[in-house]
Amino acid sequence: MDKRSEMHRRERRRYVIGYGGSLLLTGAVFTIAYKYGIETKGVYLSIALLGLAQLIVQLVYFLHIDRRRSSREDLDLILFSTLVLLIIILGTVWIMGNLAVRMHTYPM
Repeated sequence: MDKRSEMHRRERRRYVIGYGGSLLLTGAVFTIAYKYGIETKGVYLSIALLGLAQLIVQLVYFLHIDRRRSSREDLDLILFSTLVLLIIILGTVWIMGNLAVRMHTYPM
């Protein structure tokens, strides 16, 4: 086998492992939601943790973001974009909550 076909085989293997992991995690979330409903905090916590695991699988196996120095810039870009989105979302929630208090309307 030449070097190029070995790299192609290794790359394909990573994609298959990532796809299998994603399917497994997605199936686990659907199973938990179907079996237990969405009424307890434990279900919310388990779905959130499985979602975090899904995010890590997507970043590592499909976007190739890991702890190597070569992918440091990509990781910095993702973290900065996440920070900007959090600032926008939390700022909007804060302003809308303040507006609701000033208008004396409270959610039911």
